[in-house]
Amino acid sequence: MIGVDLGGTKIAAGAIDRLGAITARRERPTPTSSQDELLAVLDEQVEQISAEVGGVEALGFGIPSTIDQRSGRAVSSVHVPLADLDFRSRMGERFELPVAIDNDGNAAAIAEWKLGAGAGARDMIMLTLGTGIGGGLILDGKPYRGSVGAGAELGHMVLQYDGPPCIGACPGRGHFEALASGTAADAVARSVLAPDATGRDLVRLAFEGDPRAKEALDGLARILGAGIASLVNVFNPEVIVIGGGFGRAGELLFSTVREVVAREALSPARELVRIVPAELGSEAGLVGAGLIAFEALDAR
Repeated sequence: MIGVDLGGTKIAAGAIDRLGAITARRERPTPTSSQDELLAVLDEQVEQISAEVGGVEALGFGIPSTIDQRSGRAVSSVHVPLADLDFRSRMGERFELPVAIDNDGNAAAIAEWKLGAGAGARDMIMLTLGTGIGGGLILDGKPYRGSVGAGAELGHMVLQYDGPPCIGACPGRGHFEALASGTAADAVARSVLAPDATGRDLVRLAFEGDPRAKEALDGLARILGAGIASLVNVFNPEVIVIGGGFGRAGELLFSTVREVVAREALSPARELVRIVPAELGSEAGLVGAGLIAFEALDAR
């Protein structure tokens, strides 16, 4: 299979086998000037991987978009120029192969559930903390996509009514990703440390013991914990897997998140849920895209 993980900043494409092994891989920055340019680059990535590995049986795309699975349409996107496009049909006609598409957060969740930190769980939530907050749900032993495939937009839960504007093209306010994502960490770093500071600087200085950075990161972790506690109360998962670049803050985030969840989530869910780091790292979305390609092949 060829899996393609389309992110707001980079595109990763690779050949994936049924065990999730990546046998060829390419990566390049995501073009954001137009939809046509973005599609041309996606075509190029698929063509290059296909030429490198030979026979390809199906394609899977994890895209940062709201998706209508009935038609295979990318309805809208917050971080990339992709909207109102019959994406599955377009790629199927272009490459004459079975094509599967899913939200990129769903793809990463499927990979962690099948092969990573959520292996063996029947009810799992994944959050990817990057530019925004992606996510995916595994409920009763299968991926949950909602009535038409547009569900599990966990980063757009409203945590603060009429709060700060959401990021990218989202018109909402006070959303989870506006308050606790890597972009939110960048904004906090600029206000607390220096005008050109980033979330990476915030995490680094917190690890080094800087009191301003530790306090600021603790505040972000408490917001993250509050959002996770709401998810625990709604879904009663066995495990919550946290990945993405900002998630690499590790126990500086996790210990506070667990403290907030212990206070805000209801018993017995709060005693049972495990909050753990992702195991597949930055490859989760790519592997997940390959795994959903097998769904398309098996369905055919």
